[in-house]
Amino acid sequence: MSFVIELLNTFKVQSEDMRLFIQVFSIVFCTLLLNFVSAGILRRLHKKSKLTTTPWDEALIDAIRKPATVLIWVVGIAFAAKVLHQNTESVILESVPTVRDIAIILCVGWFLQRFIARVEANLLKRSPENGKHVDQTTINAIGKLLRISVMITIGLIILQQLGFSISGVLAFGGIGGVAIGFAAKELLSNFFGALMIYMDRPFAVGDWIRSPDRNIEGTVVDIGWRITTITTFDKRPLYVPNATFTSIAVENPSRMSHRRINEVIGVRYDDGSRLPAIVADVKAMLLAHEEIDQDETLMVNFDKFAASSLDFFIYTFTRTTNWVRYHEVKQDVLFQIMQIIEQHGAEIAFPTSTIHVPGSLRLASENGPDPVEMPTSA
Repeated sequence: MSFVIELLNTFKVQSEDMRLFIQVFSIVFCTLLLNFVSAGILRRLHKKSKLTTTPWDEALIDAIRKPATVLIWVVGIAFAAKVLHQNTESVILESVPTVRDIAIILCVGWFLQRFIARVEANLLKRSPENGKHVDQTTINAIGKLLRISVMITIGLIILQQLGFSISGVLAFGGIGGVAIGFAAKELLSNFFGALMIYMDRPFAVGDWIRSPDRNIEGTVVDIGWRITTITTFDKRPLYVPNATFTSIAVENPSRMSHRRINEVIGVRYDDGSRLPAIVADVKAMLLAHEEIDQDETLMVNFDKFAASSLDFFIYTFTRTTNWVRYHEVKQDVLFQIMQIIEQHGAEIAFPTSTIHVPGSLRLASENGPDPVEMPTSA
């Protein structure tokens, strides 16, 4: 009789183990199947969302793909662990609900971070393609602020989930913030310097800037929370702390409306009678030039009697602000001025000197004692 009871108990234990195994296996299998189905659906939705012009739907689908996979496995494994905990007395399995909740919170934060990054990238990429102007600096600033906000919020929620009081954490942060402020003075000054750049917007990513106060000149590549990265014209990276821009003058040539041509040209004193006609023709040429803005100041005037030339100047502005195109226009203007001077039979002056000698100057010849008489002026 005892043998039969023992056999029945053994069969009962084995049947319970088998039932437990089947339950856990079913949960894992359903998790795997759900993950496979959801991945396929999201993959197809992602392909279709790429065909739309809006930046939101593609960003949403792409951002949710990886976190959704992790979230499905987290929930599935947590459910399987709960089933095991109901049939076993494991201390480790008691912390599964807390770990599950924290993992879900992290997945949500991961999704929000990915979504913000995808929307930011899509706005910068698709808006110019659709003919819409976007401010890269503003978009980057908003994206960074949103990501920091998500990180802080997720951190506070996790602390609350672990049993910490958020009010106590915030109170500690207020007290500790003073000490951190003194310890990280430079870091905070750079942070607020970046904030001032984002608010005042003296320059943006892609702008050419220079500072007469410092040896800073180049194209802005990135505006971070601590430093601004600038690429100089010889392709060297220059890293400038943001606090620097709060105490220096910054010139932004990228925002100029026109480029100026300001040149002084001299003709010979022998061509003084031709100078009025030359000045008039040069001014007429500039007034008829397609690349010269007639609404801006345009001046062509005889300026001064120089040491070896009669100087006149041209002062005008081109329509283009492009550096390469500007020099092409300036080159064309200077070539036409040279042609006008030649058409009038005059010449562009170069430095010369005239020596006046009183009386006559007699020099001895190298081949003999006979003197050579020189003119009174040379």
